[in-house]
Amino acid sequence: MAAREHLMGELATVSRRYMASYALFNQAVADHLNLHPTDLQCVNLLSLEDGPVTIGRIGELTGLTTGSATRLVDRLERAGYVVRERDAADRRRVLVAVVPEKMAEFGRMWDRLGGGWFALFDGLEEEELALIIGHMRRTVEFTGEQIARLRGGGLQGAES
Repeated sequence: MAAREHLMGELATVSRRYMASYALFNQAVADHLNLHPTDLQCVNLLSLEDGPVTIGRIGELTGLTTGSATRLVDRLERAGYVVRERDAADRRRVLVAVVPEKMAEFGRMWDRLGGGWFALFDGLEEEELALIIGHMRRTVEFTGEQIARLRGGGLQGAES
């Protein structure tokens, strides 16, 4: 049990460093592109969508209110990353579409920065890769729950 306690302590420290390094990396990339860090991650998330999305969907992806998501889209539109377009099926609905040229530029930047990313996994067995993927999926889900909890006031008081 002492070995597990030691590992859990190390995990707590390493995970905090990991999260901080990612946040600082995200800030550096956002600064490089003259974007806000949240805007950068919105562009990232939009690149994973199948096509244009509504402001409401952007709110779902980012956890932002509709008003904040609208302001985010305004900034991304001024920066040239997205355009607003009318939905062909429902002209009352406005969709946000990424600008292909800017997304290609965004992709090239990630390729340059992330070239060594996959090398980190060289030598790992398929089972080890599956373990990492499972951890990342659980972390994304857990993080989403914690964001909702924080935004919903679920951390009021010391006992929470």
